[in-house]
Amino acid sequence: MAARISYAQVAPGTELPARGFPVTRATLVRYAGASGDFNPIHWNERFAREVGLPDVIAHGMFTMAEAVRVVTDWAGDPGAVLEYGVRFTKPVVVPDDETGALIEVSGKVAAKLDDEARTVRVDLTAASAGQKVLGMARAVVRLA
Repeated sequence: MAARISYAQVAPGTELPARGFPVTRATLVRYAGASGDFNPIHWNERFAREVGLPDVIAHGMFTMAEAVRVVTDWAGDPGAVLEYGVRFTKPVVVPDDETGALIEVSGKVAAKLDDEARTVRVDLTAASAGQKVLGMARAVVRLA
């Protein structure tokens, strides 16, 4: 599947549709099973507090994956993402209640990189509970 957004359609400053991604403790348990990352900071509140965390926290790779969904949904093809990297700035704290946490993600085209390759750089902003959780979140995307 090719990207559905064409290179000609975008310019620096083009905003991607923002999204919110809910995260519950059940989500973290399912992710642990899929990823094999059973670190107790992701499911055991007592352990998380003993090591100095405020509560159970989401897996970093889970947070990173949820954030890039804004890009893949916009582009229309996960394979359009050629590069992706982030810095983890704050953990996503997931309380043990029905609502859990919310990761709020927005993005915009920061630059057109290569006219021939039709690549752009998308910068993402990800926050949870009013705190920035990812820094330097950037993806290089090949468009149609």
